[in-house]
Formats: sequence, C-alpha cells, structure tokens
Amino acid sequence: MNAPARRNIVNDLEQFRRDVRQWLEDNCPQSQRQPMTAGEQYYGGRNSTFPSADAKLWFERMRDKGWICPEWPTEYGGGGLDPQQAKIISEEMKALGARTPLYGIGIWMLGPALLEFGNEAQKQQHIPAIINGEIRWAQGYSEPGAGSDLASLQCKAEDKGDHFLVNGSKIWTTAADKCDWIFCLVRTDAEAKNQEGISFLLIDMADPGVSTTPIELISGESEFCQTFFDNVKVPRENLVGELNKGWGVAKALLVHERKLMAEMGSDTPRESVQPNAAAREYLPFENGRIADAELRSQLVDYDMEMHAIGLTHFRTFEEKIAGVRSAAPLVMKYVGTEAEKTKSELLLAIMGSQGLGWEGEGFSASELDTLRTWAMSKALTIAGGSSEIQLNVIAKNVLQLPRS
Repeated sequence: MNAPARRNIVNDLEQFRRDVRQWLEDNCPQSQRQPMTAGEQYYGGRNSTFPSADAKLWFERMRDKGWICPEWPTEYGGGGLDPQQAKIISEEMKALGARTPLYGIGIWMLGPALLEFGNEAQKQQHIPAIINGEIRWAQGYSEPGAGSDLASLQCKAEDKGDHFLVNGSKIWTTAADKCDWIFCLVRTDAEAKNQEGISFLLIDMADPGVSTTPIELISGESEFCQTFFDNVKVPRENLVGELNKGWGVAKALLVHERKLMAEMGSDTPRESVQPNAAAREYLPFENGRIADAELRSQLVDYDMEMHAIGLTHFRTFEEKIAGVRSAAPLVMKYVGTEAEKTKSELLLAIMGSQGLGWEGEGFSASELDTLRTWAMSKALTIAGGSSEIQLNVIAKNVLQLPRS
C-alpha cells in the first residue's frame, strides 16, 4: 500500500472515531454510563425483561445502529463494519463508560460459528434473533463423563430421516434454565472414532423431553445446570454443517469461547476493585510505598503480567487485520484466566478479613463480592478447557513438542 492510500485510511478511521464518539455522547443515557452490577446485565430471550427503561432505550438505539454486533453482515442486522471500525466502537464505549447493551453466548460464540458453517436458512432464522435479543442460547458440550475429554461424549442423536431423536444429558450448561435454545454436540455414529461421528445440532428447549436442573456452586450462585434430553425430536434442518462432521464446527466455536475467556474481566458487571486501588485503601505505606515487601512484589508482577496481556491482545488484533492465523487465543485463554485467579487471590491478601465478607453489614459492596469472585475465578480456569488441558494443546499444536 502506498503512503497516500495509507494516509487516507488513517484519516478515514480518525473521522470514524470522531463520529462514533459523538454518536455515543448523543445517544447513550447517563444511567448507562455507570458501573454495572450483575443484576443489570441484559441477556435477552423469550421471557426477558429490561432492568430499566434506559437499558431498553440504549439497547434499541445500539440495535438500530447495527452496533450490537458491528462486524456481522448488515443483511442479518449487524453493522457490516471491518475489525478496525469495530475496535474503535469498543474503545470509545469503554472511554465513555458505556455499558454493553446485550450479553450472551449467541453473540460471543454461536453467531460467529453460524456465519461460518450455517446454511442461509439457519442464518436468516437465528442471526437476527440473536442480535434482536429475541432468543437466549445455551451451550451443550460437556457431559458428566466427557469434560476435558470432550470427544468421548455419549449424548446420542438417532437419525430418523426427517428428524433426530436425542437422548442423554449435558452438564455445566450456563443459565440453561433461563435459555430458549441450546446448541449441542451429539453422537450420530457410535461406530466411528471419537472425534468422528459427532454432529452439531440446534435444539429448541421448549420442545418436549428437554429439562434442566440448576447446580449450586461454591460461590453461592447457581448459574450452571445439567440439561436432560429424553426422546427429543429435533428437525433435520437444525443440523449445522455435515452429518458426523460437527467436530470441525465445535473447534471453530471453541476459538471464540477461548477468546471470550481470555478477555474475562475486561467488561465485568461486578463491582470489584482493582488490586492497586485496594492496596491504597487497605495496606499501610512507608516512605510512599507499600510496607509489605512481598505484597509489593506480587503487585508489580501482576501489573507487568496485565501489561503484557494487553500488548498481546493488541498484537492479536493486528494479526487479524493482516490475515495472519494466530495461536494467541489458545495461549491467551490460559494466561487470561490464570491472571484473573491471581487478581482474586491478591485482593483477598490485600483486604485481609474485610475481603472475607459473605453477607450482612460491615462490608462494602465490593468487599461482599470479593470472596465470591475468588471462588468463581477457580471455575474460569476449568471452563472452556482446563488450564492443564490448554497447556497440553499449546504444547502439541503451537510448540509442536513430541509426545512423551
């Protein structure tokens, strides 16, 4: 690219940034520029309600602008923008403190997979419904006997010609009791090798034979469920990709899941405080620095790690723009979730007994949340592929180390 063309692109992006900044300033309600609590997140769905009138207005304005999913094609309700423009929107929203108007697995994971592997009818049916917040999706991957070794899954789908008959269960299905549809990996050929004979199905959770049971977590929440399928009839048109070739769809979707996990904490609804801010509030200082040398060293290590993570995210984005296939999502899922665990442990060490509050008076909102966040941070290193499995995948697929 010659210099004048490069300057034109830069100038266009600068003008786009100014336009985005002005639009956000004009359209984002003041209440939607405040830190968000978990109860204020909007996930959409058949039975959903907005947490406030302003949240509804903000969602509708972003939806109508095409910025719920700015990179998705305009024919399905997206913005049709390129990655650089989408990044600018994200940066300007963060600078303004604008809340994310719609959350969901449909946006983060299923939508990109459908755009790549779905047929036109599936795209027309499901992509606009995701963007419009009409349908909330759950993920049906793990099973009681198939977690890290996902390819050993046994949830069975019998081919009946015009439909599949599904029997089995899935576990750790996030918010399945609140979701409308679930995308599932099912075994359609029991004789094939593990990763073969698996298909990718879309299942309406209102269909007869689908049921869910919430699972109580150590954090006191019950956001995970076990989902059961008892002779559930799934229309054949709900098969994504080819029969018995669902593993390829699953792997592509996992890239998006790992990217989400790697960025965990960058758009958190929790009122958690950052370690450096907590140190200034809770720790004694001597001569302008934290008196506890060990905690001081741990904070410096954490700051350097987060700076390195930020730089790697930027490099990954540049590689995406350049069309370079990056292994960073594999690495960053591990690094990002381990960093989130480190952050939670640091906060507990800094806050001391004030970080152990679970309920009752005598604790601030962030203090009451600290121990729950610490408990949940352990799950982050398991969800989407445990840290140990991630290291094995990195060793094999990125570093190409020999098997022992």
